[in-house]
Amino acid sequence: MGNELLDFYLKSHPVTIGVLALLSIYFIVLNWTFIYRFLVLNSWSSKETTSLESLLMGASKLDDSSFLSKFVKTTTTLSKEILDLGTFAATKESTKGLATLSVIASTSPFIGLFGTVVSILGTFKNISSSSSTMVVMAAGVSDALIATAAGIFVAIFAYTYHQILKRNAFNLNGLLKMQCDSLLAKGK
Repeated sequence: MGNELLDFYLKSHPVTIGVLALLSIYFIVLNWTFIYRFLVLNSWSSKETTSLESLLMGASKLDDSSFLSKFVKTTTTLSKEILDLGTFAATKESTKGLATLSVIASTSPFIGLFGTVVSILGTFKNISSSSSTMVVMAAGVSDALIATAAGIFVAIFAYTYHQILKRNAFNLNGLLKMQCDSLLAKGK
């Protein structure tokens, strides 16, 4: 396995190696972003669920752990506008990281394709200087397609992670909206 990797590295076009390095960085960033945001959103959702349950069980005010509590504390009169401001701030906070995952999901296949095209161009150049065209072409195209496969691999994870975090943010914002509705109903 070690010799195959070294052989691939030595035969590959430098742009292909650069593309694979960039895709590796993308993969590290998207996994870090996903894990961090997933843990943050799950912890936050747990606090908001507890706060909503206490409101539904008869509490007249929010738990201090609720995101909305800092907005409610800024005013003496509870209003829909203050609660809307809180939910907007929560939406902004809960969707952090989604743009990064979206950019990675949409650009990584093209980055991989770019590496493939450059590598195939190098293969055609080698064919012109070689007598065994089919062997050179098959090996070159095979190596070149690794960049496309890597780009698609990264994109699949980025898109999947994006959808999971987007759904978690949606669920969290639903909990906050239910808290707002409960507070407004109790205030009337």
